[in-house]
Amino acid sequence: MSEALVQLQRVTVQFDDRPVVDQVTLQASRGDIITIIGPNGAGKTTLIKTILGIQKASQGRVSLAPGLTIGYVPQHLTLEATLPLSVRRFMLLSGQSLTDCRAALKRTGVDHLLDASVHHLSGGEKQRLLLARALARKPDLLVLDEPAQGVDINGQAALYELIRELRDELHCAVIMISHDLHLVMAATDKVICLNQHVCCSGYPADISHDPAFIETFGHQVAESLAVYHHRHNHSHDLHGDVVDTKGTQGACNHEHH
Repeated sequence: MSEALVQLQRVTVQFDDRPVVDQVTLQASRGDIITIIGPNGAGKTTLIKTILGIQKASQGRVSLAPGLTIGYVPQHLTLEATLPLSVRRFMLLSGQSLTDCRAALKRTGVDHLLDASVHHLSGGEKQRLLLARALARKPDLLVLDEPAQGVDINGQAALYELIRELRDELHCAVIMISHDLHLVMAATDKVICLNQHVCCSGYPADISHDPAFIETFGHQVAESLAVYHHRHNHSHDLHGDVVDTKGTQGACNHEHH
């Protein structure tokens, strides 16, 4: 049985006596990729902050494995525009060694940007930088809030593929929030549909048939997910361009059914 790293038992978070997260129970074990989906205002980011210890639960219990190391990828990178900051400096602010920082940047495909200004990075480069910063900690648990924010569709597919690879390499657990439902269904092991409370949860292949999922996202979305299959005969590079198995660029050939 896989080691449980995080357990939430009937967790409620209230603001002004109004429950933003209501009686949520979940468990993440090593090897899991759990994706939290739901409409705007559903409490997804609040739930993540509660797991991270940034937000205190009003009720219930949050249990973390002893000595747990967490790597966190926030939704946005907010920096003072007039503050000069290189990728190297940004990474070293994490408290990790330059060797570990370089290795993490290389693994996420942005080591060539070591001396670049963080302000001049593209959306995809920023997300990979944030992922590298979390990766440098060698986390047991990787927590990602909308990791593909600001990344184009092909770059999103490559990013989710990288997250799965990192899960395998680190044998960590992954909890992430996402709105990219089609891509998430191919990239996750379990889906939790949140709308303050847990509406439904389960395997991606099953969740689209759940009445609570259909009520939350509508029949059209549910039907499109039910018949969606995504197969690759290639890979994408950092910029979303197609690279075939021989390493040459070409046209994208996705098959959706």
